[in-house]
Amino acid sequence: MPTVAVNKRANFDYTILETYEAGLVLTGQEVKSIKAGQLSLKGSYVVIKKNEAWLINSHLPPYKMAGKPEGYDPDRNRKLLLHKKEIKTLIGKSQEQGLTLVPLKVYTKRNQIKLEFAVARGKKKIDKRELIKKREIQKKIKTIRKN
Repeated sequence: MPTVAVNKRANFDYTILETYEAGLVLTGQEVKSIKAGQLSLKGSYVVIKKNEAWLINSHLPPYKMAGKPEGYDPDRNRKLLLHKKEIKTLIGKSQEQGLTLVPLKVYTKRNQIKLEFAVARGKKKIDKRELIKKREIQKKIKTIRKN
């Protein structure tokens, strides 16, 4: 499963509780653009509207070799392919206080493009600072052990 795009801020800004995998509804030119590695998940999120899951705020420029198609919107909302049971559980989880649906990465799986997203809870600044302190302490311990 070669990873095409990763949301680097997701693990830093959120505590991941549960992950899901979904297919994306794309045009042919968008598939080529994703496989070329041009997708950006920065600032994107997943929303459920009318029993359908949507990827919002992802930026996908048109495929460079094909030229720009008429009326193409690189920031359009893209539909996610999920089972009805999964959507129902996600509706319940997304309505809980403080939980959001955050895209983690986009990858290819048997010539299909998949999105991995998570049910996550936002971290506070204090939690982030503690995490940074723990990393620094681990680095110091490693350098002391090497010497």
